[in-house]
Amino acid sequence: MTHRAIRESAQAPAGVAAGDDAPSPDAHSPDMYSPDMQALLRKPLPSATTAVSLWTGSALGTVVQALADGGFLVAPQDGGAPWHCPLAASCLLQPATGDTVLVAGPHRERLYLIAVITQADASQSHIVTEGDLTIRSRQGRIALDAPELHMHAQKARVDIADMDYRGAEVRVTTLVARFVGRTLETVLDRLSVLTRSSFRLTEEVEQVRAGQIDMQAKETLRLHARNTLVTSKALVKVDAEQIHMG
Repeated sequence: MTHRAIRESAQAPAGVAAGDDAPSPDAHSPDMYSPDMQALLRKPLPSATTAVSLWTGSALGTVVQALADGGFLVAPQDGGAPWHCPLAASCLLQPATGDTVLVAGPHRERLYLIAVITQADASQSHIVTEGDLTIRSRQGRIALDAPELHMHAQKARVDIADMDYRGAEVRVTTLVARFVGRTLETVLDRLSVLTRSSFRLTEEVEQVRAGQIDMQAKETLRLHARNTLVTSKALVKVDAEQIHMG
């Protein structure tokens, strides 16, 4: 029997008309129930229009403001006071104002922003961490595919055992460039080098094979060696205002 049915059955003898036999104490009299049951009967019935909002452990909200401590102010979708939600470590996508987010926690006073559901501006996304970030693939590959790729850092280091680069054009602008290696092989159709000063040191053998060699100096051209050989199959010409031999 429900609470309301017990209360109605307990109040039924009050409507007995005069002249009728007085009802004897039975199961319908409140005095026949235990003290706990009597207290329950005297308790007001809950209103049917009163809605109790129970916390289910998670809810959706809208980011209102990013706070200085790294947390976010989230307005509940069903209305009410905004929540102060720290960012969960699993939420790498940085929330922005206007984003719809999922918050979760043991109760309303301890909530965490755990995921971004929809972005107010999907054209920009930021993955932010407080410490070091490592992206690792144990067996597969990691691919970056985009129309444009921008990288910015104060210092960078790349350790690659074997690398192949293919592209249409490379432009490098730097103050100082150093290349240290054992072997350098370059295959080109054309090589142009423009410098203010050039110095090259070869400890052993330097060989040049060319169809024609044209060397020109504005002031002085000097060739010096312990032994110098100048040979030609057809013609050797030495032309100057003065020629000193010996």
